[in-house]
Amino acid sequence: MKWLLACIIVLFAGAPFLPRIFVVRANEIDDKINELTTKVRDLQNQENSLSQQIKIIDSSTTITTLKITNTKAAIARLSAEIGELAIEIDRLEIQLTRRSELVLKRIPETYKKQVAPQFGLLFFSKDFSDFIRHIKYITAVQKDDAQLLFQLKATQQNFAQRKTLREDKKLQQVKLQTQLEQQQVELARQKKSKQVLLDQTRNDESVYQKLLAQALAEKQAIEGALISGVKIGHVNRGDPIALVGNTGYPNCSTGAHLHFEIRKNGSWVDPTGYLSHRDVIDQQDGGRRSIGGGAWNWPLEDPIVLTQHYGRTPYSWRYAYSGGIHTGFDMVSNSSIVIRAPEGGDLFSSAQNCGSSIIKIKYIDHGGGVISFFLHVQ
Repeated sequence: MKWLLACIIVLFAGAPFLPRIFVVRANEIDDKINELTTKVRDLQNQENSLSQQIKIIDSSTTITTLKITNTKAAIARLSAEIGELAIEIDRLEIQLTRRSELVLKRIPETYKKQVAPQFGLLFFSKDFSDFIRHIKYITAVQKDDAQLLFQLKATQQNFAQRKTLREDKKLQQVKLQTQLEQQQVELARQKKSKQVLLDQTRNDESVYQKLLAQALAEKQAIEGALISGVKIGHVNRGDPIALVGNTGYPNCSTGAHLHFEIRKNGSWVDPTGYLSHRDVIDQQDGGRRSIGGGAWNWPLEDPIVLTQHYGRTPYSWRYAYSGGIHTGFDMVSNSSIVIRAPEGGDLFSSAQNCGSSIIKIKYIDHGGGVISFFLHVQ
């Protein structure tokens, strides 16, 4: 649109090289991000090893850092554009006020001249030539007023467009600020992930492979439970079904906690979409956090400590079988070890080998392809 092009010209008239420099710099960063993304994809297709995992984390960290750089630059550019628009809006507002006052003053005067009968002009004119001059004068005044009205309308439109553009850019800035915060959280997670990896493996390839095998054994235990689980009977929401335990230790558990996950038609899903809104103590990222957007009860009582989230976490490098995704929530309660059914369904129980240990699992078939799992129970 022409007005948008005009805005861009106005915004950068004082700094003709800034847009080009910004675009070139952004393109260079995008190229580097694409290059590193391809590298990560290639590494993921190679045989899983500790050194490979470290390279993946390092490359991913660099990608996130570059994205943060791009986002900060975009926010700064929008701030400059919003500032320029504010100056332009102030100028247009002054111009609009002046033209409005002029229109309000001139239109009544023109109206008086316009409604005067022509024979009156003829009567007060010295001769016919003087009459013609009066007519031409009135016509010219009418033309000037029409031009003034056109300018006023154009100024009003321009003023409205600039204000709309400024508000749009403010919204873009808010979205980018939210994006920046998410990127910074992701960068902190990636850095912590590398440190956890080095601490837990002691930078030893054999320890790394052992931890991967233990995580895979837990997944296989769930698969086995689905095949050989014994049906206990129907349970209603809120019914007690088990106690928090540490079964599977030391191969498939590092301490007493509940691993809670949900599968829909055989695929892992984020429990956030099922569990009701609740404030929890976030041990993984620190502080408190509001989680939940569904209707199910939480399986533990308040206060709940969430020790590991669903998705990519500082510890999820272990879950190579899921693409590095932690498939559920790890949690404990500071008030009770009783696990309750989050929603009604048929309850099943199973005990499976997990390395050299035995892990006990309860799960509820809620119907519609939805199953919830409760691991490490007593």
